[in-house]
Amino acid sequence: MLMGIDSQFNSIEETDRRHVFDTWSYQGDDDPTQVVDSHGVYYVTADGNEYLDISSQLVCANLGYSADRVVDAISTAAAKTPYVNPHATTSARAKLGKRLADVTPGSLSKTFFSTSGTEANEAAIKMARLYTGKEKIMTRYRSYHGSTAGSIAASGHPMRAHSSGVNERATGFIKAPDAYAYGSSLDPMESLEYIEEMFELEHGTIAGVIVEPIVGNHGVIVPPDGYLARLKEIAHDHGALLIFDEVMTGFGRTGEWFGADHFGVTPDIMTMAKGLTGAYAPLGATIVSEEIAEYFDDNLLPHGHTYSGHPVACAAGLAAIETYEAENLIERASERGEYISEWLEKLAESHPSVGEARGVGMFHGIELTRREGEFAPFVTRDHWLKRGSSIVSEVTAAARERGVAVYGSYNGLVIAPPLVINKDEINSAFEAIDAALEVSDAAME
Repeated sequence: MLMGIDSQFNSIEETDRRHVFDTWSYQGDDDPTQVVDSHGVYYVTADGNEYLDISSQLVCANLGYSADRVVDAISTAAAKTPYVNPHATTSARAKLGKRLADVTPGSLSKTFFSTSGTEANEAAIKMARLYTGKEKIMTRYRSYHGSTAGSIAASGHPMRAHSSGVNERATGFIKAPDAYAYGSSLDPMESLEYIEEMFELEHGTIAGVIVEPIVGNHGVIVPPDGYLARLKEIAHDHGALLIFDEVMTGFGRTGEWFGADHFGVTPDIMTMAKGLTGAYAPLGATIVSEEIAEYFDDNLLPHGHTYSGHPVACAAGLAAIETYEAENLIERASERGEYISEWLEKLAESHPSVGEARGVGMFHGIELTRREGEFAPFVTRDHWLKRGSSIVSEVTAAARERGVAVYGSYNGLVIAPPLVINKDEINSAFEAIDAALEVSDAAME
């Protein structure tokens, strides 16, 4: 139950402000909230407030906050073998590699482990370049692949403008249009014609194209049926690889194990993180096809991390997969996703500021508009480079006042709850969001 939000920092929050850098923010605006407990689909802050998490925080807490198998696996691994160097192995690392080969589609068979989605994408980019002998990587304007040198250069996120010095050093990335029907001058399938022409004009110099099967950070953009299959054909016709960034879409988020399964398309390389451990431990993975794996049998893989295949993180990943299966969470995500879709239809009908609601499974987005019936975003791309609040942040704050934590991204809300959420909890969350959207309704032109 909410007890009233206290604007004063407690000692831990003040210590954090003074001595720890926050991410993606002006440090003078840093406003950390101390979290002291969590359970089910809720987390509790130091001021005693409890929040229903309708976005899995950053679309990562797929298992919620009471996954006992994962907790026990972490405890056992930390007590027995807290670390081995990446040239050695453990039972957890070997078994997790095998299980990923089992649950991923097609001939994806061999994994490089890292500690984050950013690092997983760096490995994918390097492997694609080494395997093809080409330099260029095609990405899309509405995308986010991470914050390290290569992954931020690959991203289309406006924040890369703040990393211009990094981008100047990370060369070889070209941007293509998006599969974005709402707010784009190109129909998604027309954008493929543009992409095919880009491949032709680059004269066989593109190593791979990396895409999120469903774009996350720009408001959950779902491509039409046939889009990803045709993209794979175009890439292969020009000697390039198809790379899926499944950091957000993996592990039940779409109502299937992976976004690739939802669309019936197998990439040459797939990256994952977040749901891989349900966010109980930092772990990223880059899995490749048998053909690419065999290439590196006799060709050097010049890549590595001290914590690659960390035994505690791999134990968490293995236990997470066991949890998805034992609790039937993949199928449950598909069922609960249909119920969420029904709620979103109601919100779109009752709130003129909802320009579009879209998504699949347990991955949906609400895009806001300031003029009914038009694509007229409250938040434009250049807002990411400025300080201050926005209508989106005001809507999320209104939901938070009602005990619901929802992730505001770009010009809307991301609805991506832990897969363990029940219908009563979904109802409670959407009742709060329903009330919060009155803020954006009132701000319309």
